[in-house]
Order: sequence, then C-alpha cells, then structure tokens
Amino acid sequence: MKIVEPWIEVENFDGKKIMKNIERACRTCYRSENLIDEESYKRLLRNCLNRGHESILEHEKITIRMICDIGVYKDLTRHRFGSFSIESTRYCNYSKDKFENNIKFIKPVFYTPGTIEEYDDPIKKNDCLKTQYWERCMKFIESDYMDMTNIVGAKPDELRMLLPHSTAAEVTMTANIREWRHILSLRCAKMTHPAIRQLLIPLLLYFKQEMPELFDNIDYDTDFPKEKYAKLTVMENEQN
Repeated sequence: MKIVEPWIEVENFDGKKIMKNIERACRTCYRSENLIDEESYKRLLRNCLNRGHESILEHEKITIRMICDIGVYKDLTRHRFGSFSIESTRYCNYSKDKFENNIKFIKPVFYTPGTIEEYDDPIKKNDCLKTQYWERCMKFIESDYMDMTNIVGAKPDELRMLLPHSTAAEVTMTANIREWRHILSLRCAKMTHPAIRQLLIPLLLYFKQEMPELFDNIDYDTDFPKEKYAKLTVMENEQN
C-alpha cells in the first residue's frame, strides 16, 4: 500500500497566443480583422464574455495530466465536452512488478497522521481518527486484492470490484477553453467535493495568471486551505 499526493500537470501553452488566435477567429464574425493590434484582444474578449458570445472559445483547447482518486475522475467525466484517457482498472494488475506490487491510494484531504493524543484541537483529533479508520480499510482492501490474484488467480476484471474511490489513477484530459471555463466555474466552488477543489483551484489560478481576460471573472472557494492545494507543474516540451 502506498499513499500518494494528488498532482496536476498542464501542457506548456502560450496564453497570449491562445487569446490572439481566438480574437482572430472572432473577428471573422464582424470582418474587423483590420482592427487587430498587439493589445486589441483584451477588450474584444472581455466584451464577448460580457455578451455571452462564448462559442469563439471553442477554437482553442488545453490538455492536462493528473493523478487523482476514482471519485474525482467519475465527477469530471460528467462533463460531456471533455476528452478523457484514464488508467484502466480492467487491465492494470496492481499485484505486478510494473506497479511496485501495491495499490496506490490518494491521500484524503482530511488526512492527519499520528495518534489522537498528539493533538489538542478536537477537529484534528477527529480527523486523526478518520485517518486511522481509512488506513485500516485501505490495508484490508489491498491485502484481499493481492490474495485474490496470487492465491486464486483472479484477473483484473474481477479484482477491480474491490477498488474503492480512494484508488489513485492517472488521467489525461483535454477540453476547449469554453468547456474549461464551465468546468472550473462549477468545480472550484465551495459546494463541490474537496478532492476536486484541491486539484482544480490551482489550475484555475494558473489559467487566471496566463489568460486573465478569459478566466479572471471565475470565482472559486477562497477559504480552501492553500497548503492542501495539489502540486501543479508545466509539461516539458517534447523533443523532435
């Protein structure tokens, strides 16, 4: 059993280039290409968003990779206009050397190690107790998974039935800019599961930084603890 942190990796994109490409596509509607200059995309994009003219955002897309729990990707795949490639529990046998002979579980947001006696805060004490129950459950699941494959020869098709929502999985996800705005406006809000906020708030903040004209007006749960944000990195460009 291995407990891992969630992470998110974003393709190396040029935010300004994306916005200028969208501007050029948009100006086809008005045949106003002659008005393009170095800064013209800023006002045009903000005006379009204010008017609800968002179809223009579908001309550009961004791909991310992440490691998350099964519960997170089950929620995200409800967004029909995203494209997903997901680690398959039907074909991945976690008892094999390829997977270091263990199941990886995503560390829960409430994860608090140690013993109850180490904490004075009643909330921390409770989180510590929840963590102990969670760890015990994951260990039992992994033990039975390994026994089923090693002793009775169960196949991944059968073993997958044991895997809980906490199981870690790698996901590659692509969406156009319009869909990213929709996803992030919903999934970074306080009403969503904390494991999703943990991953997507850092992504929204990065998009705000790189493409402010497109993402600045999207709100998020500012009370979510920053120390729990998933680590975000940028993909290295592939060498030809």
